[in-house]
Amino acid sequence: MTGPLQGRTALVTGGGTGIGRQVALALGRAGADVAVTYRTHDAADLVAELRAMGRTAVAYELDATDPAAVREVVSAAARALGGHLDVLVNNAGGIVGRVPFAEVALDHWRAVVDVNLTSTYLVTQAVLDVMPDGGRVVQVSSAAGQDGGGAGASAYAAAKAGVDGLTRALAKELGPRRITVNSVAPGFIGDTPFHERFTPEAGQRAAVAGTLVGRPGHRRTSRRPSCTSRRSPAS
Repeated sequence: MTGPLQGRTALVTGGGTGIGRQVALALGRAGADVAVTYRTHDAADLVAELRAMGRTAVAYELDATDPAAVREVVSAAARALGGHLDVLVNNAGGIVGRVPFAEVALDHWRAVVDVNLTSTYLVTQAVLDVMPDGGRVVQVSSAAGQDGGGAGASAYAAAKAGVDGLTRALAKELGPRRITVNSVAPGFIGDTPFHERFTPEAGQRAAVAGTLVGRPGHRRTSRRPSCTSRRSPAS
């Protein structure tokens, strides 16, 4: 199987489930060899699926907020895929928990910012050492970074707004190397562990009602894509 990314290599963080898993599969179908990281969802079956396409594929368990671990895994991924990484998709992140702002403890705030924003900083910085000029960096942000998100998501919304700001800064700084940096801001994607765990049914219905098309997006590539964000993603 060949494709437009034949001969290219990619790293997807948080690739064990949800959007990250589908991104990794799409990269494989496009011809790329793929490394993924995971924290709570083992990626062995994903690696097997990618290898069945004829791709080189590896997976690493990673706490993307740990600087030393990030450096070690990025180096290992680059070695496994031929010494370089052409594409980085920063997908690792999560809401951690829904907490009204008045009740947000400092530990919760730091945990949410670390898993969403600090992880993006750490992984991107490490990957730039093994990314050739002309590479691609894609941040998976959220519509919450633009519209404030749902109930109890103030820390998450702030962290994702930070991801968008970092994206714009990096696009300027890395332009001379012909490395493009873009942020994708999904709206409500219904069939993911994120909302199954943290968003009650009433909240999910409200999120769908607030979309332009009146239905959720889906992570599964076999379904027709839908646009659920109320504003254009940052780029």
